[in-house]
Amino acid sequence: MAQSGAGKRIVLTGGSGKAGRHVVPYLLEKGYKILNLDLVDYPDPKAGVMTLKCDLSDSGQVFNALTSHYGFEGYDEGAPPSPPDAIFHMAAYARNLLVPDNETFRGNVLSTYNIIEAGSKLGVKKIITCSSETVYGVCFSEGDTDYHSFPLEEDYDVDPMDTYALSKICGERTARTFARRYKNDIYVLRVGNVVEPHEYERDFPKHVGQPMTRKRNAWSYIDARDLGQICDLAVQKDGLGFQIFNATNDTITTKETTKDFLAKNAPGTKITREMGEYEAPLSNRKIREVLGFKDVHDWRKYYKV
Repeated sequence: MAQSGAGKRIVLTGGSGKAGRHVVPYLLEKGYKILNLDLVDYPDPKAGVMTLKCDLSDSGQVFNALTSHYGFEGYDEGAPPSPPDAIFHMAAYARNLLVPDNETFRGNVLSTYNIIEAGSKLGVKKIITCSSETVYGVCFSEGDTDYHSFPLEEDYDVDPMDTYALSKICGERTARTFARRYKNDIYVLRVGNVVEPHEYERDFPKHVGQPMTRKRNAWSYIDARDLGQICDLAVQKDGLGFQIFNATNDTITTKETTKDFLAKNAPGTKITREMGEYEAPLSNRKIREVLGFKDVHDWRKYYKV
């Protein structure tokens, strides 16, 4: 694997979580040095990744963490540590119903604000932060609701009705505000439903056999390992200012073609352009065309239709 990150230092938040435990190995193979900000240790002690316990809703802790050593060996370098080359912010309450709604909003909005503010004021030129598929308004809607149109692309009029998605929209606007003020690159990833390797065998028989169970996820997903690729590509691509990218794999999670499936199961939803034969309704066309994303872990490799 090419060492695109050789010599670069990343502060990554939430590296101990569901996606992070797969993103971190990918970035390490690319040559990045990583400091994990989390409340629990990174699960693989052999990885050589230090976890700095940090409450991201505390601005002071965030400012300090972004100028921390990445391990005790840092003291041998003879100077205090400088800010990182890039920040990848994944940490959050990952959905509704983990804590009360007001805490979901407080924690997610404050942590994203603090990371972006501190990084920008410390001169970090590349900040990548995670939004969510939920901003498209159906995932945590009350009752059975429909999308306005397909494909779901980054210029969609997002209008969710839930607190988690609202917190993510606030994060998107925060990113736009600071990128305009500080002229740095802040890329927002609208992350699809994250799938770990073991979940294909466990969950996809139901998803493929009962496809309407995936409506709230727009019949789309992101393999946790491919999210690592997206982060690497985002770090490499400079000069775009503020950008939003859907972070999903290429294909719809159904046996039928996208056109046939949507015609039968979402007949009242407008189609705004011709879609690829098996293109995911939560489309990743922008991230493919702008960043060069290549789908490595298509679900059909792991679950035979």
